[in-house]
Order: sequence, then C-alpha cells, then structure tokens
Amino acid sequence: MTLGEALGRARGILAGNNIDDAPLECELLLRHALKISRTQLYLDLDRELSPKQEEAFWRLMQRRLNGEPTAYITGHREFYGLDFYVDPRVLIPRPESELLVETALGLAQNHPLFSIAEIGTGCGAIAISLALGLPEVKIYATDISAAALKVALLNCQKHGVVDRVHLLQGDMLDPVPEPVDLIIANLPYVEESELARAGPAKFEPLLALNGGSDGMERIRQLCRQVGSKLRPTDYLLLEIGQGQRRAVTAFLHTLFPNGEIEVVPDLSGIDRVISLSLTASKPELANARPSQL
Repeated sequence: MTLGEALGRARGILAGNNIDDAPLECELLLRHALKISRTQLYLDLDRELSPKQEEAFWRLMQRRLNGEPTAYITGHREFYGLDFYVDPRVLIPRPESELLVETALGLAQNHPLFSIAEIGTGCGAIAISLALGLPEVKIYATDISAAALKVALLNCQKHGVVDRVHLLQGDMLDPVPEPVDLIIANLPYVEESELARAGPAKFEPLLALNGGSDGMERIRQLCRQVGSKLRPTDYLLLEIGQGQRRAVTAFLHTLFPNGEIEVVPDLSGIDRVISLSLTASKPELANARPSQL
C-alpha cells in the first residue's frame, strides 16, 4: 500500500465514522507514524509503506476510532500558529480560545499592560502566546493541577519563555502575588449533565471541563475574586460557552455596577469572549466587533 492509498482509505474510514476534519486527522496520524513532515508526505505519495509502517499507522487509526483525540495520540496541537505539547494531563486547546489572545493583544495596542494573570493555564497555550506577542509583559499563569503545570513548563521551555511566564499552582487567583493589569481565563464551562454526552470527556481531564450544574460555577468563583487582584483601571477577559452571555454579564453587572462590559463573537457568530473594563473611559477593543448587550 502506498502513502497515497493509505491516506485515501483512512479518510474514508474516519469520515464514515463521523469524525470531523477526516482529511487533516488522517494526514496527522500518518505523518506521526512515519515521523515525516507534511512536505515529505506529499512528495512521497507513491512510496510503498513497509509492513511495519503500515501496522503502526493502522494502530494509530484504531486509537482514533476508539475516540482518543488525535492531539493526544500525536502529542501535538497547534494554537495561534504555534505548536504545543499536549497529553491527557491537560485540556486540548480549542481554536475558539485564540479569540482570547487576539482580544488581549488588541487591548495592549491602546492600553499599556505591564502584567497579566492567566487563570487555569493548562498546557500554557494562552500564556505563552501572549508572552511571545507581548515580550515586555510579566505573565502569571496559574492552575490548580500540578500535573498540568508540568506540561505548561515543557511548553514554556520549548518556546523560550520560562523567564517571563511565572507558573503558579493554586486555585484561581489565590497564588497571584500582586494586582495585575489584565486577568484572562478560559475556565471550565461545560454543564455537568453534558459531560456524559461529550466524547472527549472520556480522555480529557474532567477538572478542566466541569463547570458545575449550570456550567458557571468556576466563572462565578473567579469573578468574585477579581476585585482583589485587578487594578481599578484594568480588564478581565473571559471565554464563555454558548448561551451563557446573559447570565455572565448579569452577574458581572451585579459585582461591578460601574464596569463596562463588551461581548466579542467568534468566527461562527457565537458570543465567546466577555470583556469587563473597570476604567471609566475605555479605548475600543482592537480587531473586535462587540455585540450589543
């Protein structure tokens, strides 16, 4: 069987099992099995797979058909144009979370940021992306999971930001040693009842997915702490789940009646990022189209 034939057969199998992005996923699995680049793969489509290579590839395919995410099988996930190591100790970064990074970088264009705290950093994708985009900014990255922070450290070392991303173990804002200019968080927001129906939940850490009975327990917990760690002229950026906009904005209005709130939709038009500003005259978010509340 040639590489091209293996790709074609694998695409059909994954698509037939209702796996999204079947062409990309089987390409990633074949490249991982052969330890080759994308360019090498497409230059060698007519090359025959050895029996050992063929066996290795179909073993990976079987793991994917059993529901294991490709990112865990390969140990890699791209986020904001960067490659991150991931394994079952951390949540796999989602493309929609890139909007948090884009919004933060947009804020930084108009509002000086000297320190940022990212809460629930997981593999460190958001904190590291911000560190590379804002090289003068001090970044604290917290996580309640010591195992997750070990993965984040590997990624900090890989991207050369160990000296600027300060990894701290603890719950929410508790380990952050000082007030910061921006708090940014992608907290668990999946309702408990939904987890049983979520495929990746069998493999991803429940701690990083479980948002409680209504999906908002961890979000509310963080919002209650914000006043103690956010300077009076600065910002909170939260990623939220579909349908949570009204509840989260109402809760923030209760806690911060004078704060300004904007909601930024993702590329699918789903309200995805909530921005809370504690300053009276806030510059517009660069590169964002806020919804009307």
